[in-house]
Amino acid sequence: IVNDLVGAFIIFFRDLLSNSFFPVLEPAIGVGSAFEGWSRHEEDRIYCLLVPLKPRPGHAFHPELSDAGVGPARNFRIRVEAVCTCTDEQLAENMLCFLHHPEEELRRDQEPSLLDTLCTGSYLDVHKTARWFHQLVKEAWALAALSSQCRLTLLPSSRSCKLQVTKNTKTLNIEIMFGVRQGFSDVFLSSQSRADIFTPSTMWPESYAVAEAEFFRYMAMDVPRNSCHLKCLQVCARILVGNAFSTSTLKTVVMHLLTILPVSCWRRRHLLPRLQDIMRYLRRCVEDRRLDHYFFANGNVPNEVVLPIALRTAEPLNLFQHLAQDPDAQAEALRELMELQDR
Repeated sequence: IVNDLVGAFIIFFRDLLSNSFFPVLEPAIGVGSAFEGWSRHEEDRIYCLLVPLKPRPGHAFHPELSDAGVGPARNFRIRVEAVCTCTDEQLAENMLCFLHHPEEELRRDQEPSLLDTLCTGSYLDVHKTARWFHQLVKEAWALAALSSQCRLTLLPSSRSCKLQVTKNTKTLNIEIMFGVRQGFSDVFLSSQSRADIFTPSTMWPESYAVAEAEFFRYMAMDVPRNSCHLKCLQVCARILVGNAFSTSTLKTVVMHLLTILPVSCWRRRHLLPRLQDIMRYLRRCVEDRRLDHYFFANGNVPNEVVLPIALRTAEPLNLFQHLAQDPDAQAEALRELMELQDR
């Protein structure tokens, strides 16, 4: 239902914007626990999707590394450049060149450049992009056949489009994020930000959400039918409530184990031994003060998950670097781990 709804939005938007210079909206990609199949509870399930953005003719996107970020995510800005279209005969017949036609003629005879709509300075602005997409959803919903059967509520969000679709007593919670693909890989520069740090409106953190979703799609084809790997993640997500360890940490552990242990070890009857393996692996990581990010310099990543060469050849990235720097933090992590094992 979510895929059909958001897919219909994207088709409508692409037709509506075909003569504009707003970014091209590509088909949405479902990411996160709801699409990967291990959500904790149906009632608090959020369906997250990422909509890739591509530049229109006359524009180019140039990602620029801003800083290394905090933890695994690097932060980028996306510089938007106007490019010459004079030499492209097909384009030259249908559009004016933003570089070589007079500004007065451009203002009079052509839709505004992307630089004049969704950018701050020369950089693509997340907040402006989210507001623009919100407005598109409002326009589309007013014309949608579903609007007579369901209620749409747009929720406040500066870096994504959050909405609730309600029919009778059933509510779907949906979050639509935006991203620019790194080359031809499954790694994106995403509008999503970390909740614990301030992210400027022109900052696009590197996101591995699509790569993770592709990993779980691949594993679903490889593991035995009725595999327990998603049930393991579901159990982990439930016991983590109120604990300092994050779902992303346990998810990283499970991803490592899925490519270390034979797939035959993940049958339904192996649920308890695999949960014990997860706890043992996590304990060893805490004691060694090292948990490697799954996608950095990991030769076990399936080839079906397309990564930038820079990630495949990078130095391993330690997600537990803070434990290596702070003995008190390690002691607290061991205490939290004992509590998890009891649960």
